[in-house]
Amino acid sequence: MILQVMILLAGFILLVKGADWFVEGAASIAKKLGVPQLIVGLTIVAMGTSMPEAAVSITAALNDNAGITIGNVVGSNILNILIILGITAVITNVAIQKSTLRYEIPYMIGITVLLMIFGATGSSITFWEGVVFWILFILFLGYLFVMSRKGSSEEEETAKELPVWKCIILMIIGGVMVVKGSDFAVSGASEIARFFGMSERFIGLTIVAFGTSLPELVTSVTAAKKGNVGIAIGNIVGSNIFNILFVIGTTALICTVPFESKFMIDNAVAIFSGILLWAGTIKHKELRRPCGIVMLLCYAAYFIYLCM
Repeated sequence: MILQVMILLAGFILLVKGADWFVEGAASIAKKLGVPQLIVGLTIVAMGTSMPEAAVSITAALNDNAGITIGNVVGSNILNILIILGITAVITNVAIQKSTLRYEIPYMIGITVLLMIFGATGSSITFWEGVVFWILFILFLGYLFVMSRKGSSEEEETAKELPVWKCIILMIIGGVMVVKGSDFAVSGASEIARFFGMSERFIGLTIVAFGTSLPELVTSVTAAKKGNVGIAIGNIVGSNIFNILFVIGTTALICTVPFESKFMIDNAVAIFSGILLWAGTIKHKELRRPCGIVMLLCYAAYFIYLCM
C-alpha cells in the first residue's frame, strides 16, 4: 500500500510540472506563429492531454478488453467539464470565444448524442460507426485549419517569448511527463481502490477516468492562472471531441466496442454536462464562479449515484 501511495504521488508531481512545461511551450509557439491560443488548445494541447485515454483504450482493444473504452472516455468527458472547468471557474473567470459557443460546444454535444444513439441501437460501437467517427474527426480538423487561417485571436496573448527549439523541447518533455504521470497516478489509485474493495465499473468511471483526466485538469488550471484562457477552455472542448471521435473511433476500427446498457445514464450525464457548459456561458460569454460551483455540485450528485 505504501508503494502504491508513493507511485500516486510521483504521478501527481510529473503531471504538475509536465503540464506547466507543455502549456508554456504551446502558448509560446502559438504567439510566434500568430495562431490563436484557442486553436492550439483545441489541437496540440487537447490531443496531448488526451493521450492517456487513447493509450488506455487502444491498448485495451489490442488485449481484447475493449469494454473499458466507453467507461474511460465517457467518465473522462464528464470529469473534464464538471470537475476541471468547475475548478478552473472557481479559481478565475474563464472567457469563452464566440466560435466556441456557436460551433465547438454544440459539436461536442452533437457527437456525444451520436455516441449514445450508436450505443443504443446495437449495444456496441461497430467498425462502420468507427469510420463515421473518423470522418467527423477529419471534418473537425478541417474546421480548425480554416479557423487557424483566419489568424485572429480574441484573447490577450500573454505567452513568454522563447526560442522555437526550447518550445519544442518543453512540449516534448512536458508531454512525456504528463502521460507517464497519468499512468503512475492511474496505477496507484486503481490498486488502492481495489484494496478497499471498489467495483471495476466504479474504478473505470471515477478513478481511471480521473487519472486520465488529470492532464486536462492540471493543464487547464495552469493555463488559466497564466492568463492563457484560450488554451484553458479549448483544451477541454478539444479533449472531449478527441476522446469520442479519435479514441472510440480508432478503437472501433480495431474491434467492436461493447456499449453496456448501464452506460446510457453515464452518457446522458455527459450530454447534460455539455448543455450546462453552454447554458452557463452564453449570457456573459465567460464561465464564472457560480456556474463552476453548480458544476461541482452536479458531479457530487453523479458521484453519489455511482456509489449507490
